Amino acid sequence: MTTRENPLSRLASVIAALRDPDGGCPWDLEQTHESLRRYVIEEAYEVVEAIEEAPEHLEEELGDLLLQIYLHAEIASEQQRFSVHSIAEKLVEKLIRRHPHVFGAQQLSTSEEVREQWEEIKSAERSEVMASASVLDGVPKGLPALLESFQIGKKVAKRNFDWESPGEILEKVNEECEEVLAEIETSDAIAIEEEVGDLLFTVAQLARKLGVEPEGALKKANRKFSRRYRRLEELEKGHGPSSKNELSRNEKEELWQRVKNEERDQ
Repeated sequence: MTTRENPLSRLASVIAALRDPDGGCPWDLEQTHESLRRYVIEEAYEVVEAIEEAPEHLEEELGDLLLQIYLHAEIASEQQRFSVHSIAEKLVEKLIRRHPHVFGAQQLSTSEEVREQWEEIKSAERSEVMASASVLDGVPKGLPALLESFQIGKKVAKRNFDWESPGEILEKVNEECEEVLAEIETSDAIAIEEEVGDLLFTVAQLARKLGVEPEGALKKANRKFSRRYRRLEELEKGHGPSSKNELSRNEKEELWQRVKNEERDQ
């Protein structure tokens, strides 16, 4: 490996060295496609976090995600299944095939037209592989559940199976809430879980109809709650009894409203 080597070639060489049975890294040698699944997800989320909160770390986080791709490619290459080069070759072919308006004579003028064409080409590709393919076959099963619900809704909406308006979905949300309450009365844990699932699925469709990506919206809500609760903890230290757990529910609610007011005044 030389310093003049292409950086991507150097990366492939480093990964191969880590996976070398003769002198490689014991941890890397133990890894499989299955064992690395969690790291792919974690690194992807860290990329998103860098985009939203720390752009100065985006380059590093993208590198960590790239590492996962190269690790999977090396494992597959050892099994003589595919390589990082074949991954790139198939990606280039797919990008050209799915962009006839760039690499062919077709003319498209809006991003919406591009998205529709992309889905049509994907659907045609799947049909060539599976004659009985479902519109839902394009939804990855490994997605986080909320995002999976969002994608399912998008797919079936293209087949004219959707609510007409956000208001109709809100009515369905209220209906699902009533069903949750009804099952709470029965104390049936399985039924409660099912109804809560239905409620979450419907909320994801409401987000979709409003043009909101639910996974991102929930992440922001989580961060907002965490930020406010940390501020509440700061206020608790100088308020009331020495143990913050001794504050009453009403006292905590008063502090919570104070935190919210502070944010509004800023």
